[in-house]
Amino acid sequence: MSRRNIGIIGAGRVGAVLGAALERAGHTVVAAVAVSAASRARAEQLVPRARLLPADEVAAAADLVLLAVPDDVLGGLVTGLAETGALRPGQIVAHTSGAHGLAVLAPVVAAGAVPLALHPAMTFTGTGADLDRLPGVSFGVTAPDELRPAAEELVAGLGGVVEWIDEQKRPLYHAALAHGANHLATLVSEAMDRLRDAGVHEPERMLAPLLGAALDNTLRLGDAALTGPVSRGDAGTVAKHLRALDAVAPGSVPPYLALARRTADRVIAAGRLRPIDAEPLLDVLREAAKERAA
Repeated sequence: MSRRNIGIIGAGRVGAVLGAALERAGHTVVAAVAVSAASRARAEQLVPRARLLPADEVAAAADLVLLAVPDDVLGGLVTGLAETGALRPGQIVAHTSGAHGLAVLAPVVAAGAVPLALHPAMTFTGTGADLDRLPGVSFGVTAPDELRPAAEELVAGLGGVVEWIDEQKRPLYHAALAHGANHLATLVSEAMDRLRDAGVHEPERMLAPLLGAALDNTLRLGDAALTGPVSRGDAGTVAKHLRALDAVAPGSVPPYLALARRTADRVIAAGRLRPIDAEPLLDVLREAAKERAA
């Protein structure tokens, strides 16, 4: 891909970092939209040469327009840009949404521009530290056939790896990432809170090696990495967990129940726990769920 003038609409955590990475790859971020004080500060730090302009002027100034806005805002933004006449034939308009594919960019195509869905499978802080995490990151990409070589080159310049995602599979793809990453953050925070309730002064230090090993083992071994009372069918231990959680943090009981049941289903399906041996455990989970419902 030839060096391009980049316009970023949405200098949030993702947009500003990708802009800085694109500049490292030899492109030029000529303009950006930064509405909030935090976005302006982020743009000044990561893409300091970019002019801060309204969205239509950013689009008009760029060969490649990067739309890095929330999922639910994207459709309206694209329609608005097309209606202003800011888009032109031959221009590439890419969005960073994991949930959307090319359909949301239909107004772009009508304007003669080329659509691209370019989602980095990474969590961002919006700081320069994110740049060091990009090498090796997978990008979920949906692109017209004629744009695939350029999309591969663009992602390679960012240090990433292309993973082609079919248009109809984008919501499932994004659900999997959100379920794994976002819910993991919630789960770890819950674990730290409950450890504090149990008197542990540095829960993060206690959890770091345990969770690091669990994640590494799971990525390598899948369900074979599952350990703990549910995987063993220890109904009595799980019942004690539920009583302890209900006494201290009742809000933690429903997610514990849901994850314990899903864990039980997976270890049974994997042949790790015989259905007959799982029955006492499943009874505990069923009864606890009924009590919560009542």
